[in-house]
Amino acid sequence: MTRSRRTDTPSRRTILRTAAAGALLVPIGSAMAACGSSNHGSAAPSLVRNRPVLTHGVATGEATSGGALVWARSDRPATMIVETASSDSFAGARKFRGPQLTPDGDGTGRLRVAGLEPGQTVHYRVTLEGEDGALSEPVTGTFATAPVREGDITFQWSGDVVGQGWGINPDMGGMTIFSTMADRDPQFFIHSGDAIYADNPVELTQEQNDGKIYRSVTSPAKDQVAQTVDQFRGNYAYNLTDNHFRRFVGSVPQLVQWDDHEVVNNWFPGESLAGQGREDYTEMSVDVLARNGRRAWQEWQPVAVGASDRVYRSISYGPLLDVFLLDMRSYKDPNPDAWSRDNVHGLLGAEQTQWLIDGLRSSRATWKVIANDLPLSIVVADKNTTPATGPKAMEAVAQGDGGDPLGREIAFSRILSEAKGVQNVVFLTADVHYTAAISYEPDRASFRDFSPFWEFVAGPLHAGAFPESPLDSTFGAEYEFVHAPTESNVSPAEGFQHFGEVTIDGRTKVLSVDLVDASGKTLYRKDLEPS
Repeated sequence: MTRSRRTDTPSRRTILRTAAAGALLVPIGSAMAACGSSNHGSAAPSLVRNRPVLTHGVATGEATSGGALVWARSDRPATMIVETASSDSFAGARKFRGPQLTPDGDGTGRLRVAGLEPGQTVHYRVTLEGEDGALSEPVTGTFATAPVREGDITFQWSGDVVGQGWGINPDMGGMTIFSTMADRDPQFFIHSGDAIYADNPVELTQEQNDGKIYRSVTSPAKDQVAQTVDQFRGNYAYNLTDNHFRRFVGSVPQLVQWDDHEVVNNWFPGESLAGQGREDYTEMSVDVLARNGRRAWQEWQPVAVGASDRVYRSISYGPLLDVFLLDMRSYKDPNPDAWSRDNVHGLLGAEQTQWLIDGLRSSRATWKVIANDLPLSIVVADKNTTPATGPKAMEAVAQGDGGDPLGREIAFSRILSEAKGVQNVVFLTADVHYTAAISYEPDRASFRDFSPFWEFVAGPLHAGAFPESPLDSTFGAEYEFVHAPTESNVSPAEGFQHFGEVTIDGRTKVLSVDLVDASGKTLYRKDLEPS
């Protein structure tokens, strides 16, 4: 399958394979250089000291039919300039003059380029202009604009990067899974959350389950848990020292969600870490940690947060696809309340719940993909906040009892019921650190007022892998495929790293899901016919 592209330029796949040659690690000292006072390291000496430097490559996100959001970071105050063209020669390039990047935003900035042709490969080039007019060396990338006509679509999803202390490993050549993903030339990527593990420091060495020693590149930002804004920023900076990751985000537009490890494990609003045995934290208020983590997330990701300051949003990708990105963290009820019989708002809150119902019912796209950063029926307990007596606290939607909807299941039962007439709905998630395909059938469910659907799980990208968890049968969930280790916290070097890939055939409208390992091997494939 191919999509529309200009015939006078090489394919993105060719460009990306060429760019991958020799991609290993960017030296920590040079890549962590800061704009202003942020304590990420010091800029490398330069022959031209007043020339600004793009410290962490470039990235794009939120691609539309007419453009995309371009992200960059400067080591000093400078103006961001973006050029776009139909080829890597940049002949006839359009120039967009963007914001000034300053220490207030940690040197980061975003610029939306617009007025481009739909369904095309776009080459972009970012340059910084210093306060004295000196120009940086440019950094280039590519992205694909969304289509407006029916045509083939390919995108990927996954989550969980640098988790459980498994850092960037030079013996592995870095986080190579990102080059595997880039080689497959997706039009966009849904990052399902846990883009960083702010609560997991990275040490120089760690023993694997097989007894071998895993080596990590380290940095001051990963020496401790993140509590201050600067410490959260440093976690994002650390990941971008890996050239495979930089290559991927520079060439594949992202739709970024957030989950718990962008702040602290299993967090919910209003929570206190007091009494949880977290002596590594001095700040006990999760609301304070979430505020600091949210600021760094907004600065360091190619995301556009509007006046409403909300993270959940929908993206139209032509007549064949609408994507609904949920925020299952900001409005979350306390984990110990997950067994409530009158919890009508659950994970999403009242406004987001109604937004999703209305969005699904009004969508005219053939396929409606819901990106849920927490799984619907996989049972995920929260040991941190489980009471000494009584039922377990739960982190995700399900409790594991298999009965009538309780707690967070109540809101999802309403969503499934009120969207019962909506055809071709698919859920995509990560979070649990293995990959799986789950079918949902009302005939085997306790709650039956919904239409059959599928939920697909992918991950982790570069984190510890874990065994499969049981399913709750309230919505009739059954595993159709699972690829997971039998031991806990299996390192990235030992395998079980995954991403998912979705293709929609522009002619037949069939949606196919591939669950893929780090080598690029497809472990499972499911073809879904449109209704």
